[in-house]
Amino acid sequence: MSNEDRLWPRASDWLTEASAEACDIGVFGVPAHLTSISPTGANQTPQAIRAALMRYSLNSAAGDLGALTAFDFGDVSEPDSSEGEARTTAITKHVLSQAKLAIALGGDNSITYAVARATLEAGGGLITFDAHHDIREGVSNGSPIRRLIDEGLPGNKIVQIGINDFSNSPEYTKRAKAYGIHVITRADIEKLTAENILAEAFEVIGSGPIHVDFDVDVCDRAFVPACPASAPGGISAFQLREFARLATRNSQVRSIDITEIDATKDSEDQRTIRLGALLILEAAAGLLAR
Repeated sequence: MSNEDRLWPRASDWLTEASAEACDIGVFGVPAHLTSISPTGANQTPQAIRAALMRYSLNSAAGDLGALTAFDFGDVSEPDSSEGEARTTAITKHVLSQAKLAIALGGDNSITYAVARATLEAGGGLITFDAHHDIREGVSNGSPIRRLIDEGLPGNKIVQIGINDFSNSPEYTKRAKAYGIHVITRADIEKLTAENILAEAFEVIGSGPIHVDFDVDVCDRAFVPACPASAPGGISAFQLREFARLATRNSQVRSIDITEIDATKDSEDQRTIRLGALLILEAAAGLLAR
């Protein structure tokens, strides 16, 4: 006899295989990991996050997420090559054509380049929740923001929230300033409300579609042991969840990504993977509250 409770539907059952119909939320995996600066098993994370949805319900303060349709568009194959990045951009465009909100599951932070360029090809801007500027030279999980700038995204249309001391070199900090990137530091977050922080970010970007990058290593290492570059003193898991819900309440936000979780390095209680799953649900709650 099944132990399932018909009065307690699981979030994993809510995410269903994509069809040709329109939907509210479109989820897809981008298991990139080969160009990561630190060796990572982040390619196993999209499936782990999907599985973790089984642990949660659809009930939120915004209402029942069951009122929203959520489609799973599968994973991009071999996303680390230039051809793979082209496939990632193509699937992002496809999901955007069907869904009000596209959610890309990384994979490392290199995916932000291929996902965001699809959302922003007609203008708009980028918000990152990250301890790092990600403007390194070359092609890696440390370079997606610089690559987007090189491709034409104006630096003054980028807002980076959570930039932390001792997590960026002096030279890259200078370059971020020279690009015109608007930075809200980890220390700034302690002085402002989440609502005020996002209001500032939206004001800086102005009109147009917005992509939001949730690099989970912005969190304190105690909350995200599966994020190799996380540091003690990052933001809390609750703060990141709050930012996800508040960000997607804005109809300009068309896509988000959830990155830098190495599913093979998580703690026994899977706290990092579970946070990744909750970010999907918080983003959905924000969409429901629009």
